[in-house]
Amino acid sequence: MKKIEAYIRHEAFEPIRTELLQLGFPSLSISEVKGSGRQKGITERYRGAELTNYLRPKIKLECVVSDGDVQRIVDTILKHGRTGAVGDGKVFVVPVEEAYRVRTGEAGEEILQSHPDAALKAG
Repeated sequence: MKKIEAYIRHEAFEPIRTELLQLGFPSLSISEVKGSGRQKGITERYRGAELTNYLRPKIKLECVVSDGDVQRIVDTILKHGRTGAVGDGKVFVVPVEEAYRVRTGEAGEEILQSHPDAALKAG
């Protein structure tokens, strides 16, 4: 099992979410985050003072998937997240040792099964 963590631009989220849903991966966690990287800060004037904000807003997308599904999900994120400009974000893939379904206590990769019919229910 792997956990995919992606830091992406806000405008990239909806196309990524839509394609992942079509591929049968509806289970995502997202957070609005701020961070800094190579992207320069934005300088604004407010009441005569110049303020530079180096923390840029991003969306953090997280999902845990079977090893065999990682590349499809990463490819989807890269396809829709890439503009070619500094600040497009990052994708990290990290190992997950264990996973449990709280409702039933089930454990292991079987709780991560993709949902091929998820696109039908969403449509």
